[in-house]
Amino acid sequence: VSENWDAPIVMTTMVQFLEVLFSGGTRGARKMHQLANSVLIFDEIQTLPINCTHLFCNALNFLTNYCNTTAVLCTATQPLLDKLKTPEKGQLTIPPENELAGDVTKLFEDLQRAKVIPKLKAEGWTTEQIAELAFGEFEKLGSCLIIVNTKSWAQQLYQALKPNIDNESIFQLSTNLCPAHRKAIFKKIHQRLGKSLPVLCVSTQLIEAGVDVDFASVIRFLAGLDSIAQAAGRCNRNGLQEMATVHVINPCEEKIDLLKDIKVGRGMTQRIFDEKFDDLLAPNAIEQYFNYYFYDRADEMDYPVSARKLGRDDNLLNLLSNNTKNIGRSKSSGLLQQSFMAAGKAFKAIDSPTQAVIVPYDDEAKHLIAELGRVAKEFDVKTYRRLLKQAQKFSVNVFPNVWKRLLKEDAVHEIQPGEGIYRLDKQYYSDDFGLSDKPCSLMDINLC
Repeated sequence: VSENWDAPIVMTTMVQFLEVLFSGGTRGARKMHQLANSVLIFDEIQTLPINCTHLFCNALNFLTNYCNTTAVLCTATQPLLDKLKTPEKGQLTIPPENELAGDVTKLFEDLQRAKVIPKLKAEGWTTEQIAELAFGEFEKLGSCLIIVNTKSWAQQLYQALKPNIDNESIFQLSTNLCPAHRKAIFKKIHQRLGKSLPVLCVSTQLIEAGVDVDFASVIRFLAGLDSIAQAAGRCNRNGLQEMATVHVINPCEEKIDLLKDIKVGRGMTQRIFDEKFDDLLAPNAIEQYFNYYFYDRADEMDYPVSARKLGRDDNLLNLLSNNTKNIGRSKSSGLLQQSFMAAGKAFKAIDSPTQAVIVPYDDEAKHLIAELGRVAKEFDVKTYRRLLKQAQKFSVNVFPNVWKRLLKEDAVHEIQPGEGIYRLDKQYYSDDFGLSDKPCSLMDINLC
């Protein structure tokens, strides 16, 4: 089923959908025909990668206009895919009568459970000030969620808060924890919240979508308004309070230069705050936010490709359409002018060069690492692949700068030389923070 999507209902990801349509090779081609005569439901459509915007819109227009396909775009913050700055490059056609929710403004008013309150400071919030606000909300209301933009801030705040809070009540979540570890923490949080037990959680934005948790208060670091809306969805989710508060704050120091989505979104959100909307999550505020955000990033929406990758500066939309920079282009030729192979090689739905490493989270993970080493030596390919699939829940994806530090520390080792499958030394995995590029002391988390 995973090879050709040959099933009545298929659960997949936006990444897989985009890879099927635009990546090179034959794997995607075996699935593409299944998109015709189907209903495609895209959850959290606002997370569509900005560089894939025009490619996605053109593909969806083709599927709905010519392939008898129905598409449903689901989100609490609908992006303006039908109102792009350069519609000639491809945008969706969405008639007003296609809105399934009906009167969105009235629904927002009827279902609103939390208010966004900006609490921005010119000098920014210090660690101590944020910890004091979080602890105050936790003491007063019984549960508080702090959502930050970077893993370093998650660790920093957790360390600042932990000495004053019972170990059973405080949690930290980030992608430095393997999926199995995160799942176990989510289960504990959900159980405690369900029993009205105290919970204080510091998390990166991974908690914002698809996680059914209900905190009495949320503190959100300044980010895109769509992210803030997602954070609000974790606040008073079950309507136990008449109205809850999402506090939006700006930390005094934050390294987000490499996180362009967050950096640009933060600037556009500040513009919305300055315009004094009656409610910062109302549909008209969200629409204005996306007007600013999409206008600012219009030049990125056709999937630019650098000369380093392609030999010349170009974009995938051009390669797959007119291909005006094709040096072999001929107006009189009946041949296709597109550069399909070059486009397929250049396309990555997520262009982040990470390295996966299997971590020794628990006894099952340690046993799996040992089994992978044994099976690799015996050259049992079928079993080896099955074990690798199981290992995904114990794997952490590491960016190049962190990977270099782990190599320097001799913290990662190939399970079988030449295979490219790595394991992490147990000294570099913390029960609190997950993977670290420094040895973690079981006695003192400040050393991690």
